[in-house]
Amino acid sequence: MGCSSVPVDLLNPGQVFACLGFVEAADILIGEARGGFDWTGDGGVQFRVTAASEDPVARVLRFIDEAKVTAWTPAGSSLDTREKGELDTGQRDLYEYPFPKPGSPATRPAQLYDAAGKVIVIDYWGDQAQQTRRDNVKFWGGSRGKSGAAFTLDALDLVRGRVQDHADDPFALTAEQSGSFRFDWRRDYVPIDAGFSPNKHKNNITMQGYPVVELLAAIGLTHARALRHDKLRYSYGVAGIVGPALYDPIFLRAALGAQHPPLPAMPFKRFAMRLAKPDTHARCIVDVIEENTPS
Repeated sequence: MGCSSVPVDLLNPGQVFACLGFVEAADILIGEARGGFDWTGDGGVQFRVTAASEDPVARVLRFIDEAKVTAWTPAGSSLDTREKGELDTGQRDLYEYPFPKPGSPATRPAQLYDAAGKVIVIDYWGDQAQQTRRDNVKFWGGSRGKSGAAFTLDALDLVRGRVQDHADDPFALTAEQSGSFRFDWRRDYVPIDAGFSPNKHKNNITMQGYPVVELLAAIGLTHARALRHDKLRYSYGVAGIVGPALYDPIFLRAALGAQHPPLPAMPFKRFAMRLAKPDTHARCIVDVIEENTPS
């Protein structure tokens, strides 16, 4: 069995979502993945993850380093399938599509794949509450119709050749990132709070982003959601561990959107995050606090 851990800031929602992404990806790439948050030590919070046969963090980072991206469009759709750059595009029958026909090219699903034939799908942004009953957690927008698949490719390109050297602390890997899914609030800003808009100074300022967090957070939301209270307020929970036992992915998913611990003996922390609107199309995280955990 492979075992590894990564340091995580529980007050950073993107990092928490990305921890679930490590488990989801490791379960696809290796199998038998489990994980849990350990805040019992003196060296800060660690997310611990195991998988069937090899180091899960190293395997997931290797996949990120090698993966290519395809954007899916429903077969017969009039949606424009063209994207700038090296993004592959393809069509898929609507009856096999992961959610109802998207209203714009921006919300087409992305498929990550490597030479070994391993495939990971990112499609959280296509969920529609009235049909899938899940919040799409789509914080990005207003990027001239740029798709989630294109953002995925951009993030991959920023970390290729670098990511495997950061296995000890992958969430600390930075890059000059002009656009993102807006999960890691270390990159984001609200102009009225910052005092100016970096977008107005593109020749002098480039925002430092965290592409590994963004990618894995998007994967982590495949089967889980933070609890939405309204468009600008969410809460999320994390499953703590006791001893060496870790949790199957289903319990980590349940904890993320839970108000109470999914299991009676589970150590559990819950956090509230507040968002703001930097423009008419997007939302960004501006504040996170730990809540009193309901008994």
